[in-house]
Amino acid sequence: MILSQISLHNWKNFQNCSVNLAPRCFVVGANATGKSNFLDAIRFLHDIVKKGGGLQTAVESRGGITKIRCLSARTLTDVKISVTLKENADAPDKWKYTIGFKHTGGGIFKNEVSVCEEKVILLTEARTFVDRNANSHEETPDTLKYTHIEQAVTSQNFKELKDALENIEYMNIVPQMVRESNSNLLVKEDYYGRNFLSDMAKLNESVRNKYLFKINEILKCAVPQLDNLSFVKDRDGLYHLEARYIHWRAKGSKQTESQFSDGTLRLIGFLFSIMNGKGTLLLEEPEINLHPGVVAQLPEFIAKLQRYKSRQIIITTHSYDILANEGIDENEVILLRSSNEGTHAEVAADIEEAKEILDAGLSMADAILPLSKSENLNDIMKVEIEQEG
Repeated sequence: MILSQISLHNWKNFQNCSVNLAPRCFVVGANATGKSNFLDAIRFLHDIVKKGGGLQTAVESRGGITKIRCLSARTLTDVKISVTLKENADAPDKWKYTIGFKHTGGGIFKNEVSVCEEKVILLTEARTFVDRNANSHEETPDTLKYTHIEQAVTSQNFKELKDALENIEYMNIVPQMVRESNSNLLVKEDYYGRNFLSDMAKLNESVRNKYLFKINEILKCAVPQLDNLSFVKDRDGLYHLEARYIHWRAKGSKQTESQFSDGTLRLIGFLFSIMNGKGTLLLEEPEINLHPGVVAQLPEFIAKLQRYKSRQIIITTHSYDILANEGIDENEVILLRSSNEGTHAEVAADIEEAKEILDAGLSMADAILPLSKSENLNDIMKVEIEQEG
């Protein structure tokens, strides 16, 4: 299933925001407009339903509700996230899930959050499975600590929805974390690559080899002299990525992930992430450390993958090379713009300034990136720098 729409109320940068989501989404905005926070709202829903998760844990892991609640919040200070989901791009909206919560506790009582609203609606049948509010006589302070969707018993009738949220994945490969994959510091749920090699080792060998074959074919095009990427075990039983590089020696030379460039590790992690998994995938700025020529190919590669593997991919980016791709549709780009009332999100198709530029034959990058930069950006050159001494 894919997310087709998201609404945010008092979530971090977003006081009130609602926007449609495509199967392939590019989220664009100036620094500090909330691109990462936008993805984190989706990730938050995953954290509620994942094993060992739950509403309280999801909030606590983000530093409590004071770290989540929008600074622009007015009299209504509860936080609310609402999403709709559907089977695929051509299907009608099927599920709608809403979760609203507020602060409770303080003083001698533990700081927690309390559910003030939760709804689960099967839209295709106009059927409501859950409709909770804090004023219901059926609710108590204890029951309001938990969502229905995180509990096995209360979520049985909408397991498809729960599974779709649980299958959401977030990945932002940090090369140094991949290099430390064989350390003893493995974490339970990894977003940055520390468990990268151990996760690959857990895969069925035929599946892993299939992924490596595809990754290898792409790397041979993108990384000079790289001839073969393999997955090997050393004498201590630890797994490594190993690549053979062609040079003046007849058999070339071999390197492991500890010697790979940051760009090579980022590219391997990006490719593996989109091949391995089935739920919505959230990616942060995949262009980092990569050559612009490689970056320019990423949208087409994603589209090619989606033709045989129905998987939603939502990407934050600043990259001109990504957005200049001719295949990007105006419904696939979301622009975030900040104001005194929080950040607003708009699909490029609804932005008149962008549509005029696109109609003139220019690229999405030319249409959207000028709208995403800070209004005061040109004033940087006016800042005087005094010489020391």
